[in-house]
Amino acid sequence: MEKTLELFSQIFMDLLEDEKTKSVSSYIPSSELFNTLDLSLAKAPMSEVDFEKVIRELVFATTRTATSGFFNQLFGGRNEKAILGDLLAVMLNNSMYTYKAAGAQIGVEATVLRNVCDIIGWDENSGGTFAAGGSMTNFMSMLMARDRVVSDARNVGLSDKLTVYTSEVSHYSIPKNAAFCGIGRDNVRYVKADKFGKLRLDSLQKLIEEDLVNGFKPTLLNLTAGTTVLGAFDSIKDFIDICKKHNIWVHLDGAYCGSVLFSEKYKHLIDGVELVDSFSFNAHKMIGTPLSCSLILVRDKVHLYDSFSNDASYLYQTDHDDFNLGKTSLQCGRRNDALKFWTLWRSVGTIGLEAIIDVQFNLADVAREYIRNNSDYTLYSYDDSISICFNYKDISPVALCTLLYEHSTLLVGYGSHENVEFIRFVTINAQNNPQDILNFFATLEQFVEENVALFPSLKDQITG
Repeated sequence: MEKTLELFSQIFMDLLEDEKTKSVSSYIPSSELFNTLDLSLAKAPMSEVDFEKVIRELVFATTRTATSGFFNQLFGGRNEKAILGDLLAVMLNNSMYTYKAAGAQIGVEATVLRNVCDIIGWDENSGGTFAAGGSMTNFMSMLMARDRVVSDARNVGLSDKLTVYTSEVSHYSIPKNAAFCGIGRDNVRYVKADKFGKLRLDSLQKLIEEDLVNGFKPTLLNLTAGTTVLGAFDSIKDFIDICKKHNIWVHLDGAYCGSVLFSEKYKHLIDGVELVDSFSFNAHKMIGTPLSCSLILVRDKVHLYDSFSNDASYLYQTDHDDFNLGKTSLQCGRRNDALKFWTLWRSVGTIGLEAIIDVQFNLADVAREYIRNNSDYTLYSYDDSISICFNYKDISPVALCTLLYEHSTLLVGYGSHENVEFIRFVTINAQNNPQDILNFFATLEQFVEENVALFPSLKDQITG
């Protein structure tokens, strides 16, 4: 084990050194992957020398998500204290379903969940659990909503026609989850969003009224704190009264930006979070823990037990339910995702978590200011978002993002809203600084200038 850890340490340190001068790994077309890297498995063991060579090649060829060249997904960066917690979790290898199997680590998870509930403003009846990702926490909220509306659905299945409501720009997991839990994709109602990407109350009211007339049971409203493209925040308080009137479960999907909960400056973006039935956020996004670290919190933890508890005498043999977390989890075998969040939180305090959030918004302000002061850019997003959506010189965003990727220059993605396509640049890596943001634009501009021939629209402008 010591020798293997030494190998890990050396490879990792070499990677860190290489990242200083090469923020994007060399592009390997998917069609060439298996010809470029030796990923084969064999009957005979490898020599230590060959094994190290293969591992190094694989590591150095892998997408680099912690550098100042990665702005492609809704995660990024590398927090050393969180990494320490994740490495310890791997070494300890506890499964978080019983106190007997996880011991003191149960206390770690319970402490994190209790503190988050306290910050939300919920009482001791609240609770939560960790799950594999935002899609799963959304699924769990839908199951709890279903079970509250149709209490015997867990035993006899569904005969009622249930409907769920979500923004037309919400996460793709909502219709998938409706299929999984028996509600059905066709019974997902897509509520219109305004030009800022926020859910419209008038559209929701109309859909609910139509469903009631047609014999459906409105079951769940999925709100979003940080939509995938524009990073928009739905106005929670606008929807509480209508949901109470019709006994509709309100879930706030904060997978992307729900972590603003920890910032006094930006918590207003989820004003009313204490009024929802369930709330989820991914600490591996804005908080910066390693993947994955997703939390779902409920105002009344009885719903976790009602929907997910199942007796198993071979498993639950000691201690009471509060220490046997398998009773409130969708999963049985479950890795310890709480420890990395706890080690980070313990090391920097709540003030430190707040600083992580605030840095990301500050970086977004730097990006927006640069775009607004440069006539070659068109801005499509708004303040109070860490998604900066823009276009450059009327170049196709799809073409530009693809070419930057294929030339191992920058990793950034694209999106669309109201039939307009644009580059979506996210400032979610709190290890970046303002100069890193300015360097991104400088690199993009230099790439276009040096590769005019790759962009037909620009070439025509120049020759014309």
